[in-house]
Amino acid sequence: MKKSTFYIVGRHAVTEALKNPNRQVVRVFLTEDSKKKIHKENQHVNLLKNVSVFYKSKKELDKYCAREDILHQGLVAEIEHLEDVSLKSYINENSDRNNINLVALDEVTDPRNIGSIIRSATSFNIDGIIVKERSYPSESKLLYKSASGCTELIKIFQVSNINTTLKYLKSKNFWISGFDTESKKDFTNHDWMGNNVLLFGSEGYGLSHQIKKNSDFLFRININKNVESLNISNSASVVFHHLNFIKEKS
Repeated sequence: MKKSTFYIVGRHAVTEALKNPNRQVVRVFLTEDSKKKIHKENQHVNLLKNVSVFYKSKKELDKYCAREDILHQGLVAEIEHLEDVSLKSYINENSDRNNINLVALDEVTDPRNIGSIIRSATSFNIDGIIVKERSYPSESKLLYKSASGCTELIKIFQVSNINTTLKYLKSKNFWISGFDTESKKDFTNHDWMGNNVLLFGSEGYGLSHQIKKNSDFLFRININKNVESLNISNSASVVFHHLNFIKEKS
């Protein structure tokens, strides 16, 4: 059965898709200048070798970004979805590990924020991201552009229910830690040993009541008291950097 396809734009998003052996790239549309840059930046491999390539002008490529406020940078690709990644299979395959850090997004829907979180999570060696299948914009050009190619480099687990997934992970000896501006506990004072799930809530409402009930800990990020809060993707980056620092020290 043929998979559905969708378009992504941008140099990093398209280039990383071409590099990923698990990603089927159907067609690439690019300018002559973009072709030269791809070959210059990847001199030891021809990323366009087994792909249908169509040369377009910048203006012709603009139509692929007409509805979004993003730049295509001379590169557009039509790609298929990756094979679904099973969270349960991943946990079973890594049952001997005790330093897994996963992220769970509770009703986070903004593609730019999700893409930025994916990029930060990949940068700081988070093991995977759990998203709610129905609210994850899996074909968003903005998400792929914001992730800067990192959708190809990290496991993204799409689940039907976040609360049910958290209960399952607790049964597998994961600590569930939610981040909430009303919490009194500074996350940097926690030891972060063992396997962890880092919970971040929606842009407007934060963590839902039920999600908080299923959390073992609730933490805050201490910031300047004159600033109400950080953007969710910035908050996530701060946490990911801290946990990566701890993991590298251990």
